Amino acid sequence: MLKLAIILPTLNERDNLAPLVRRLADALDGPLGADGWEAIFVDDNSQDGTAEEARTLSCTDSRVRVIQRIGRRGLASAAIEGMMATAAPLLAVMDADHQHDPALLPQMVAALESGEADVCVASRFAPGASMAEWNQPTREKQSELANRIARRLTGVTLTDPMSGYFMLRAATLRVIAPKLSGIGFKILLDILATSDTRLTVREFPLAFAARASGESKLDQAIAFEFLVGLYDKTLGRFIPTRFALFGTIGAMGVVVHLAVLATLFRWMGTSFIVGQISAVIAAMTFNFILNNELTYADKRLKHFGELLVGWGKFCLTCLIGAFANVGVAEALVDRGVHWVVAAMAGIIIGSVWNYALSSRFVWGRF
Repeated sequence: MLKLAIILPTLNERDNLAPLVRRLADALDGPLGADGWEAIFVDDNSQDGTAEEARTLSCTDSRVRVIQRIGRRGLASAAIEGMMATAAPLLAVMDADHQHDPALLPQMVAALESGEADVCVASRFAPGASMAEWNQPTREKQSELANRIARRLTGVTLTDPMSGYFMLRAATLRVIAPKLSGIGFKILLDILATSDTRLTVREFPLAFAARASGESKLDQAIAFEFLVGLYDKTLGRFIPTRFALFGTIGAMGVVVHLAVLATLFRWMGTSFIVGQISAVIAAMTFNFILNNELTYADKRLKHFGELLVGWGKFCLTCLIGAFANVGVAEALVDRGVHWVVAAMAGIIIGSVWNYALSSRFVWGRF
C-alpha cells in the first residue's frame, strides 16, 4: 500500500537518478515494503536527458515517475507540483544530488505516524549534524546567515528553516497549498510561514554530503529568490511580489538613465537629444536584463535569439507604457490636478501597463 511519495526536483542530474533510486529502495523497502513508496522526479526540462532517464527507470520500476516541466522553473514551484501529483498520505521533499541521506526517511515516517510531529526536517545545524563531507565553508556561512535572516523575519525557530529535506502529511500540504507563493529557493520556509496553525516540527541531524554529479540549483538568481520569498511572506499581501520587483528594477533604471545622460550630455559634450536617446536605450536594456534574470527567473530567456527578440518586445512595451504615462498625466493636469500628483499617476499607470504587457508578451508562454 502506497504510504510515502518522495518529491525530487531536478535540473541536469541524469547520472544521479539510478543510484538514488537504489538508495531509496535500500532505505525504504524494509520499513515500508516494496510497494509502500514512490519517487517523483520533477524536472525543469533539463538538457542532459534527466527526464528521459527517469522514464527509462520507470519502465522497469513502476515506483518511479517523472513530471517534465516546459517553460517553468524554480525549486519551490517544482516541489509543490510534485507534492500535489500523488495520492500518498505522506510527502517528502529532498534533493536528487545525493547530499541528502535517504536513511533518515523511515525515522521521519515514524515521527509523523506517531503524531509526534506535523513536519520532520533534516537539519544541517542540529546537534549531531555534520557538513564536513561537503567541505565548503563559504557556502556553509552563507547558509547560516540565510537561516538567521529567515528566523528573524518569519518567527520560525528551527535550526535550519532553509533545509531542502523535509516530510509532512499530504493533508497538511493540501490545506496550505493554495496560499503558497511558489517563489523562492526553499519551500519549507514558505510552508511554515504560511500555515494558519502552528505546526509541530521535529528536526533530525543530517550528515550533509558532497554533491555526486550534476549542477547546483543555487545560481545567482535563485539566491536572490530567497530574499524574494521573504518579501512575499512579509509584504506580498499588499503589493504583488513580481510587480514589486519589476517596479524596483524600474526605479534603478531611472538612476541608470540619469547617469548615462549626465555622462554624455554634461561631461562628453554630446547634444541633449543624443544623450537622451542613448540613456533611454541603456535604461531599457538594463531593466530588461535584470527583469530577465530576477523578476522572471522562472521564465528566463537564455539563447541569443530569444534575448534579442525579447529585448525588442520589451522596448516596444516600454514605449507604449511611456505614451500611457504621458497621456494620463496630461489629462489630469488639464482637469486641474496638481502637476506632481498628475506625474505620479502617470508613472503608476505607465508602470502597471509595462508590467502587464511585459508579463504577457515578453516572458509569457503561448
